[in-house]
Amino acid sequence: MVRLPAPGRRVVVRYLLPTGQATDALGELLSADAETVVVDGKRGVERIAVADIIAAKAVPPPPAPRQRRAD
Repeated sequence: MVRLPAPGRRVVVRYLLPTGQATDALGELLSADAETVVVDGKRGVERIAVADIIAAKAVPPPPAPRQRRAD
């Protein structure tokens, strides 16, 4: 099993789709158990089967939004 931080941390999880293609889920780790990892990201809440996970790690918080410059 892939090691994950405690829920509440920002993570990236790379996993396999049914087509065999890999994709990433980036967002807050809501929960993780022996069967499922749940990540809340820009695409919404994603439930990922542990068996489909290739890699996972904690990542730093997103950068602060940039200020728009008035021209």
